[in-house]
Amino acid sequence: MLNISYILVGFLSGIFSGFLGLGGGLVLIPILVYVYGLSQHQAQGTSLAVMVPPITILAALRYYYSGNVKLNMAVFIALGFILGAFLGADFVQHVTGVALKKIFGVILLLVSFRMIFFN
Repeated sequence: MLNISYILVGFLSGIFSGFLGLGGGLVLIPILVYVYGLSQHQAQGTSLAVMVPPITILAALRYYYSGNVKLNMAVFIALGFILGAFLGADFVQHVTGVALKKIFGVILLLVSFRMIFFN
């Protein structure tokens, strides 16, 4: 059952990635920390493992060798991320530049308040 939730988290992160050009740092890491209870190190390592090919392989390996990658989660999140990123990138083509800037700013603000004030 968790594998399905991991795919959905990957899908959501993929949508944000395709839609706003981000996903791991803004969406995936907070979900891994606050929903799945991973440490910040594990969340960052797992997020990097999701996006390994080919961008972050060296950093992901460093986290992996330090024991900070949940590989079983990363594989399933990556499956959802692929489809989500495609759909997010398609959808954003219909959003104005002004609206996109505002959406991006609001999401960054909400996440930053959560991480600063509600640890």
